[in-house]
Amino acid sequence: MNDTVYVLNGPNLNLLGVREPHLYGSTTLAQVEQMCRRVAGELGLACEFRQSNHEGVLVDWVQEARERGAAVVINPAGLSFRSIPLLDALKTLERPIAEVHVTNIHRRDALYQHSLVSLAATGVICGFGPYGYELAIRAVAQQMAAAAAPA
Repeated sequence: MNDTVYVLNGPNLNLLGVREPHLYGSTTLAQVEQMCRRVAGELGLACEFRQSNHEGVLVDWVQEARERGAAVVINPAGLSFRSIPLLDALKTLERPIAEVHVTNIHRRDALYQHSLVSLAATGVICGFGPYGYELAIRAVAQQMAAAAAPA
């Protein structure tokens, strides 16, 4: 069993804490990374934390996670609503996938309410701000432990 979680972040999340703080808050992506590494460490998981503004790079990282047998926590950002390639890559994973959104996408404009990525996700956490990442890591850790437990 691989005890690794990939925490992948899509376009514009490098601007957390700066971009639209009335929606996304003042927490930076670097602070989110520190929290994710701390939580993963507490749970005995290695953490690969990455961000890209490029769809193909995210697809490559999902495929890398698949090859390594890792779980994935993903905030696909704007790619949530249009990326078939990212959805297809996520569908190849055999480990848990937690989709995370800082805002509650269901309370936003119609453009932001239907995530294609949700079709591949084990679960979706949205609306809890950066704390959603911690919830997601804990959820995939629980799912991995349950899958590894003897029947």
